[in-house]
This record gives sequence, structure tokens and C-alpha cells, in this order.
Amino acid sequence: MRTMKLFVLLAAFVAVISAEAADKKILLIAGRPSHGPGDHEFRAGSLLLKKCLDQVPGIKAEVHEMGWPKDDTAFEGAAAILIYADGGGGHPAIKPERMEFINALAKKGVGIGCAHYGVEVPVGDPGKALQAWIGGHYEHAFSVNPMWSPEFKSFPNHPVANGVKPFSVLDEWYFNMRFREGMQGVTPILVAKPSDAVRGGPYVFPKGPYAHIVEAKGRDEVMMWTATRPDGGRGFGFTGGHKHVNWGNDNFRKVVLNALLWIAKAEVPKEGVASTLTAEDLKANLDPKGKK
Repeated sequence: MRTMKLFVLLAAFVAVISAEAADKKILLIAGRPSHGPGDHEFRAGSLLLKKCLDQVPGIKAEVHEMGWPKDDTAFEGAAAILIYADGGGGHPAIKPERMEFINALAKKGVGIGCAHYGVEVPVGDPGKALQAWIGGHYEHAFSVNPMWSPEFKSFPNHPVANGVKPFSVLDEWYFNMRFREGMQGVTPILVAKPSDAVRGGPYVFPKGPYAHIVEAKGRDEVMMWTATRPDGGRGFGFTGGHKHVNWGNDNFRKVVLNALLWIAKAEVPKEGVASTLTAEDLKANLDPKGKK
């Protein structure tokens, strides 16, 4: 009897240790081919993020292409999900059954991130869902999408900002998000002040300008944020990611890698996630969109 009890205790101990040692799974959902060569390279960008995450101890990254995994079993064991895809009415997560599915994962504490066009959804239930999951979303004719080079000069005391240095890259940086009321649970990460010229347009689409954007001149704007949820989960929104070449910028890449670890509830290194990419890496896995 004593031997049996010892065996049971040992088995339980091993199970606990195994669970603690298990890699955290981060699921990267890459959208369908979109836009011209070098833009909206969701698959290639997701594979670059996976390449970097594969170097982080305790992290297992998987990329699923064409907008949604072929089978829902892909989500089993996921600690975090990133949706890097076209948004709007074609956002891969806004079909009612998929929103219900993601809501169930969120209630279990699964982290959720959205990048670039993936932060835009229609108003109504999809907008409410993204506010709940990641703290805010791009709203058509309220938010804007100019092509510009924000100067990110300072960062909050937050794990997602670990090791991130001042940087600036030309991208389609969205701003004026529709955040939760009172920014509840939301922490701005990348903040910059658009010039009057940027506010005055043209925006990528529609060209604008919008009076409410122009009238807010001099105001800082948020291009990346994190959010905490009452269910214990975490989320983030990142509005950059239009130009594939920008993944070659160490700080642009680091802040997203940090965010992926953070929403997975993995420890973010004090100096952030270290990674290197070559020019050849940036040319790999591009969608067949014709000549540049």
C-alpha cells in the first residue's frame, strides 16, 4: 500500500513538473495574399516571427496560412494567438461561429493579438469583440490610415517595451482607434505625435481628410497598445506591418515579439526578445504577386 501511495505521489509530481516545463504555444494566423509585392506579406511576416520565436526557450510557434487554420484542433494548447491578416468585413475572426470560438478561448485566458489590417473590424458585434479581446479596434471613418514615419521616442515601464529603443520607419500606421471606454485596462506602448500634414491627409483610404482628425492637431496618438481582460487574458493591437521590409528593423520586430510572449504569459527578457534577420530572410516566403 505504501509503495502504491509513493507511486501515485511521484506520478503527480512528474505531471506537475511536465506541465510547468511544457512549451507555450503561440499560434500565428497569416491572412491570404493581399496588396502588391512587399506589402501585406502576412505569410512571410508570420514565418519571420516564427523564426525569431523558435530561438526563445520555452516557446513553440506555429504558422497557419490562408486566413484560418483548416481544423480547430490547431488551437488546442495555444497560450496565445496572433491574427495578421486583412480585416474589415473580411476579417477571418468575425464570422459569428468564429467569434464564439475565440470568446471561449479568451475566457480560458488565451492571449489574443492583432496586427495591421487585422485590427480593423466593422462596428457592432465585431467591434465589441475586439475591444473585449485586445482593448480596441480600427473603425472605418473614425480611425485613419496615413502612410507616415512616427518618431517613437519614449516607452512605458511595461514588459512589451523591454529593450525597445527609439525608432522610426515608414509604414501605414493607423491611429485614432476606437478604444474601450476610458481606456480601461489599456496601456499605450507606441505613441507619437502626427504632424499637421499627416493629419490633413491624404490617408491611404478613404483619402480624407476628416475634420475630427484635423481638429485634434498636437495630440499624441497610439499605434500599439496592450490590454488586460477580466477573464485573466491579455491582448495587444499593433497597427504597423504594412511594409514587409520593416520586419528588418530590430526595434519594430522586438516590440511585437515581446508582445507575443507577454500575451502568452511567458517571461519577457529584461532587454526584450533578441533576434537577427538577414536580407535573405526578408526575401524568403514572399507571396507570388509578380515583379516588384
